[in-house]
Amino acid sequence: MATLRELKGRISSVGSTEKITGAMKMISSAKLHKAQAALQRLVPYREQIQTILLHLLSTDAEVSSELTQEREVKHITAIVMGSDDGLCGAFNIQILKHLLQSITQWRDSYGRDVAITLRPVGRKMIAATTKLAGNGITVEPATINTRSDIEAIRQFTSGIVESFEKGATDLVAAVYTRFYSTSRQRPLTAALLPVKVDSIVEGSDKLAANRPYLFEPDAGTIFRTVLPQFVLSSMQEIHGQASASEQAARVMAMQSANDNAKDLLDELQLEYNKLRQQGITTELLDILGGQKRE
Repeated sequence: MATLRELKGRISSVGSTEKITGAMKMISSAKLHKAQAALQRLVPYREQIQTILLHLLSTDAEVSSELTQEREVKHITAIVMGSDDGLCGAFNIQILKHLLQSITQWRDSYGRDVAITLRPVGRKMIAATTKLAGNGITVEPATINTRSDIEAIRQFTSGIVESFEKGATDLVAAVYTRFYSTSRQRPLTAALLPVKVDSIVEGSDKLAANRPYLFEPDAGTIFRTVLPQFVLSSMQEIHGQASASEQAARVMAMQSANDNAKDLLDELQLEYNKLRQQGITTELLDILGGQKRE
């Protein structure tokens, strides 16, 4: 049975843990708000790029690009968005599970011999995906991390686009966690290349009937110029979604840890009070017993 001194030490330790998890939750909440604000700033730019493409698609002009060409899939590049830091619950585990499901689906769709290159983002995801290397899977860590700025993401995306245009890869997909709210995030697999018209039209009600637009230069040139910007904006949004989801997962993990610390603290405090009460009662009985003997 624990002594009063031992219980007091445990209470002090758990109390310190509660303060630490509470502080970490506040820090994660501040980072989450920052990530949400950055994500919201990306939306107007992506919507403007999407509107331009929608106007081009609504005309009679024939528009095409190397980035829309579908070919036999022999090689797949998967960008896997993880985290650089821990203490975010099952965030990375859920992404890894979804990645394994996606790999199974790709092999069912394109054949067991399809080559897959994983481009993990974040130290935790790099460590996890390295174990998957072999049996047609190679791992090449991405040149960006969870804190990369827009310029770094631009360079990384340009490399991916160039690889697709040269035929080094036939399908580029991103495995990431989409942010819905602090308590709700969901892992998804989104195809980046080749770009499908459905992905441009999806979620937009701006595709109207043909309008008398005059394009300078021609519509095809504009389409081929703007389309890489659409891929870049999609990659930026995926990066923002992953960052917001990571911080939300960390907030929930710290909240859970803080709640557990509070529950444990209450239990220890109750046990301490009982043991202290028992000690006082024993001392009183000893005093009363001594008085009767006198």
